[in-house]
Amino acid sequence: MNGYAQRGLLPAGLRDALPPVAEWEAQVGERLLARFAAHGYQRVKPPLIEFEETLLEGSGAALAPQTFRLMDPVSQRMMGVRPDITLQVARIAETRLADAARPLRLSYMGQVLRVKGTQLRPERQFAQAGMELIGAGTLAADIEVALLAAEALTGLGVPRPSIDLCEPTLVPALCAAVGLDAKAAAATKAALDQKDAAALHAAAGGKAKMLEPLLRLAGPAKEVGPALLALDLPAEEAKMLTDLVAVADALLDAVPGILVTIDAAESRGFEYQTGVSFTLFARGVRGELGRGGRYASGGTEAASGFTLYLDSLLRALPAPKVERLLFVPLGAPAAEAAKARAEAWRTVQGLEPADDIRAEARRLNCGHVLIDGRIEEV
Repeated sequence: MNGYAQRGLLPAGLRDALPPVAEWEAQVGERLLARFAAHGYQRVKPPLIEFEETLLEGSGAALAPQTFRLMDPVSQRMMGVRPDITLQVARIAETRLADAARPLRLSYMGQVLRVKGTQLRPERQFAQAGMELIGAGTLAADIEVALLAAEALTGLGVPRPSIDLCEPTLVPALCAAVGLDAKAAAATKAALDQKDAAALHAAAGGKAKMLEPLLRLAGPAKEVGPALLALDLPAEEAKMLTDLVAVADALLDAVPGILVTIDAAESRGFEYQTGVSFTLFARGVRGELGRGGRYASGGTEAASGFTLYLDSLLRALPAPKVERLLFVPLGAPAAEAAKARAEAWRTVQGLEPADDIRAEARRLNCGHVLIDGRIEEV
């Protein structure tokens, strides 16, 4: 491999974002933050690296296997590169904004780095944009967050979006209710995640009867919701399903064009969620667009929020419009170029005299050229 090729080689899961993708991603992120701001969410900006013990404290321990670590040469303490921004926002709420009125509405955008990608998401570095509603553990808060997530996708123009709702604490609660020990409960949870009836009966034995309906009650909310509400469950678990279906109904009423599905028993990837949660997809697009739900901020304070993955969002969106580039020959009056920029043109300034101005414009990918104060096609 020659030196040029070696310099262009990047580690697996990392990439250079080139024009126009880099700018397009930034524009999509800013549009999302503007939408969040319109709903009262204020932007915060946590650092890329933190002390390991604070980054991975509490719920952050679930992300420890995905965290790059390094020694800080100044403090001689171990530091971690953030694999996710949500828990950093929770730290800010618990410390810097501890005395701020609740509920807190915070938004963010930034890069994260993970040790490994997955089959559906091989990228290890990518941009996140999201929001957190901290200090409100009510059904109304769950609905606000889910609606804003769905509206973010439709507002961007994502075609055929879907939101898949789940309740990660339901299965553990049902396992406790029927008296399964920790080993049997873990096997039951895995069986339900995999929709494996034989494994469920092997794990739960005669206690599987209450859990078995969850294997088949997964699909479009309009069909699954009423059946879930009809299940004969203990009061606490029945309330979980009532809230889950209420969020689905709110989405169906308020966000036309989005597919709403329910899989109440799903829990994979929701290690620190404590209530109604969801994953966002677009049909035909690799990987999830984002995920969110209820969790405990700082380990104790009720919160709900979601994160969107900008690289996945770009795959779901139509290609950006080609920008109007205007070639400004060397020596053209600056006022004329400024006037063009005020009219939404992007100007490319010539730096050397050109024998053929139109040919030079084409060489620089400009579709138009400024000649004697006029804008002409090349």
